[in-house]
Amino acid sequence: MNRERVSYSLTTIRHALLYPDLVLPETSAIRSIFLAGPAGRLEALLNAGSPNATHAAVVCHPHPLYGGTLHNKVVFHTMKALNSFGFPVLRFNFRGTGLSEGEHANGIGEVEDVRVALDWLEREFTLPVIFAGFSFGAAVGLRASYSDPRVSALIALGLPAVAVADRNEERVYDFEFLRECAKPKLFVSGSRDQFAPPGKLEALVNTFADPKKLVRLEAGDHFVEGRLRELRESIATWVNEITTAL
Repeated sequence: MNRERVSYSLTTIRHALLYPDLVLPETSAIRSIFLAGPAGRLEALLNAGSPNATHAAVVCHPHPLYGGTLHNKVVFHTMKALNSFGFPVLRFNFRGTGLSEGEHANGIGEVEDVRVALDWLEREFTLPVIFAGFSFGAAVGLRASYSDPRVSALIALGLPAVAVADRNEERVYDFEFLRECAKPKLFVSGSRDQFAPPGKLEALVNTFADPKKLVRLEAGDHFVEGRLRELRESIATWVNEITTAL
């Protein structure tokens, strides 16, 4: 289907972010759907985009064993930032979460869940995709998306830069694959993120290929409590920059 390029001015986008009840009319519809995943169906929500959207997006939630779902605040505000451009945005629950079938698969099976979401977006829209993920969702989704030709840009929020120890379990995430990834990359974390101490995330991101951008939200913790508006503005500003250049 032919799609004319549409662009919203940064002023309009910032106005929508400052007044969250303002929704662009063509993007206000929400669809509740199920995706056919390898471990069973995956619960998902699609925030509709403009008929002339230039990109689609997918947003992945944090660790499901610690309360992460598609309704997480960071995931929601990330969706709002991306949807403000008129992009259709898909959020879904990983296997074993909410109404999604299957069982948690330690971040291995969840990579396949992300690929299912990308497949669905391709069938539905045939648009370049912006990937975004928070914490566990970032770690898992980056692995699924970094080499996928359908994905044009990557957003990682609260990326774990050190080993994460919870409930007698230690999780170590390896991001070696980003050393050669030339896609535009945005990293946003609170300055007090306990999983990305000062200097640790900076050193990690420095090993990644350009282009990349790191934003630290002052006084924000891992869940950027009290800094969600700044999170949305950081995402919107960067997306405006890279989509103009793509």
